[in-house]
Amino acid sequence: MRISYNWLKQFIKIEKSSEETADLLTDLGLEVEGVDKFESLKGGLEGVVVGHVLTCEKHPDADRLRITTVDLGDGNPPVQIVCGAPNVAAGQKVPVATIGTKLYDKEGNAFEIKKGKIRGQESHGMICAEDELGIGESHDGILVLDDQLKPGTLAKDIFDIEVDEVFEIGLTPNRADAMSHFGVARDLKAGLAHKDKHFELITPSVSNFRVDKRTLKIDVAIEDEKLAPRYCGVTISGITVRQSPSWLQNRLKAIGLTPKNNIVDVTNYVLHELGQPLHAFDANQIKGNKVIVKTVAAGTKFTTLDDVERTLDAEDLMICHAEGPMCIAGVFGGKDSGVTENTQTIFLESAYFNPVSIRKTAKRHALNTDASFRFERGIDPNITEYALKRAALLIQEVAGGEITSDIVDIYPKKVEDFQVFLNFNNVKRVIGEDLPKETIKKILVALDIKVNNVTEAGLGLVIPSYRVDVQREIDVIEDILRVYGYNNIAIPTKLNATIANVSRTEEYKIQNIVANQLCALGFNEMMANSLTTPDYSKLSENIKDDFNVLMLNPLSNDLSAMRQSMLFSGLEAISFNTNRRRSDLKLFEFGKTYHKLPSGFEENKHLTMFVCGNRNDENWNQAQQKSDFFLFKGYINSIFSRLGLDTKLTNLPLENDVFAEGVALAIGKEIVVEFGTVKKNILKHFDIKQEVLYADFAWARIQKYISNKLKFTDIPKYPEVRRDLALLLDDTVSFEQLFKLAKQTEKKLLKDVNLFDVYQGNNLPEGKKSYAVSFTIQDDNKTLNDKEIEKIMTKLQTNFEKELGATLR
Repeated sequence: MRISYNWLKQFIKIEKSSEETADLLTDLGLEVEGVDKFESLKGGLEGVVVGHVLTCEKHPDADRLRITTVDLGDGNPPVQIVCGAPNVAAGQKVPVATIGTKLYDKEGNAFEIKKGKIRGQESHGMICAEDELGIGESHDGILVLDDQLKPGTLAKDIFDIEVDEVFEIGLTPNRADAMSHFGVARDLKAGLAHKDKHFELITPSVSNFRVDKRTLKIDVAIEDEKLAPRYCGVTISGITVRQSPSWLQNRLKAIGLTPKNNIVDVTNYVLHELGQPLHAFDANQIKGNKVIVKTVAAGTKFTTLDDVERTLDAEDLMICHAEGPMCIAGVFGGKDSGVTENTQTIFLESAYFNPVSIRKTAKRHALNTDASFRFERGIDPNITEYALKRAALLIQEVAGGEITSDIVDIYPKKVEDFQVFLNFNNVKRVIGEDLPKETIKKILVALDIKVNNVTEAGLGLVIPSYRVDVQREIDVIEDILRVYGYNNIAIPTKLNATIANVSRTEEYKIQNIVANQLCALGFNEMMANSLTTPDYSKLSENIKDDFNVLMLNPLSNDLSAMRQSMLFSGLEAISFNTNRRRSDLKLFEFGKTYHKLPSGFEENKHLTMFVCGNRNDENWNQAQQKSDFFLFKGYINSIFSRLGLDTKLTNLPLENDVFAEGVALAIGKEIVVEFGTVKKNILKHFDIKQEVLYADFAWARIQKYISNKLKFTDIPKYPEVRRDLALLLDDTVSFEQLFKLAKQTEKKLLKDVNLFDVYQGNNLPEGKKSYAVSFTIQDDNKTLNDKEIEKIMTKLQTNFEKELGATLR
């Protein structure tokens, strides 16, 4: 936000330098990020003085040139200047750009006046025309000044040049009260009052406002008072739309606005002066002489001032006449109802609109205007009529005309001031210093916060309605602190510390342990957007469209749903990196998935891991190796080992359809992680041409199995036995089928079934694949002998051959 210092000093007559004022504003929470110099005329005519032409003679070698001698009033002998203007003559007072002066063309490009020779004659400066100085368009001849002026008078003292300093304030979104010059002056007054420097806050007078005649009444109807709590309007007739006077243009230019015409410029001026957006309608375009504030049917077409046709939503609040919409309320005007050079009568609007409604409409149509910026954050509902009168008087000043109606002010339910109780003990606790009660009351009064009652415990306060950011006790304390000054709070010499009795298995601690381990293994942590496209549900049958949590007002269709799976946001990151020649990746993310289930909304926390490309960097003495399933499985096992859960894991078949091949690990009957290779059709959707290994940890389930208590079991007395089978199977047979059949075959002694290799390719019959599977067998009561082990393995092999068509390789 840009604030003109000259404009600010119209409200508070301070004489501080811009640097001192900037420091004070920053201390008050209005951080000044920079101070820029503004000149209504670039260069400010520095180096241009009034000269007296003493002689003027024809150039000996050029018919159109004149040789003049000019007294510059600097006590030195007159200088010779060659001039080509036809109207130059002896005795004139003229503007002279002296040697070293920089003048600027229409494009803002500088050119420096230097000593030179023109057709053999020396020239020590330039006698200037209007356009060369930038004060006009004429180039017919030099500018002849008032004969009463003294030579040497500075040109910047003659012409009306505005020189200003402009503060660039990084305003936080909550400070809607400071989104104007008046609001900043109000804060500045409070800050100065705390330093015992009392200044009057000068508000523009509207006492001269009066109705000249009641010849043009425009009725106003509000159909939804919640969307438009207050609406004011008045008509002004007999105006002349033209260019604004220089003072008004300079005010707008200083803060980065381009002047349009005197009517639009006044509405912009009052917006930045008082923080109240206004809109002027051409009254002749208001059909039926009635303004209706309402919503219209969804799909209605409306062309805005930028000549863009927009499709309206059923929730968009519109300013309409009897035949259709004229303006998107609080956001943008319509093409057909705006002020033009032919406008002679206007209806001037000043209103307070619902901030949520305006924000949704502005986002929906991708419009960000000065008006919507303020309406979205909440303006002062009690300044509406005052701002209307202020604007009406300014329009009469710069455009003429008469007030031709009473002010329409529809305000059915007044917005009340907030009431807050401030506890002195809480002030001390939060600030860390015991501020005197009188100091607190003094600061509150300076902030226009009314002290309603005083007790030993605290103060009953009434907060003005324009402070929409102050509605709680803590907000009041923050206001007290920023005016008192953060720098004025003493730094304590005593260091206090507390020892918190917290569990070593708190979720964030476990997360840090795992994150550190993964970083040590070469992984990089990523953070993806929780918003994604609902179209990803088409890539997996496990993701249901009906379970999508959809945004009511999405920024785009690609960010319109909360993610149900963390796989796709990870694949987006992999695709982004591989497209930039970074294909060897190890990524992990802690995040949440979101589901709208029949039982209600549900959030689940996950840890996901992604590995693709080579496991090691290219090197002359080491061959590159591709990252594979077994390396990935090792990473996963290391996590459970670090958490002390590795002995509790059992292998289960994988049922998730995003995997081509994979395994699930469970604790008891709960699956805690699923991992494997992602299906090629999913990778193709993201234009990924290499294998991607993916793991999805159910973090909440893992967390509940981690305990502060150490548990142990006796080391088994009797050894376990492992036997491996290399099975040739049909492509259609899954590990799940093999796992279930093995468990059914030997329920008592078979402890674990583990798939440790999968092969498809050369030397295998078409339609076949090879599984290398290990079987762990153990009896808790005795040592198994070879005969018993062979009996179990024969039984397993027989059932695999019979039920699954398997053969040994």
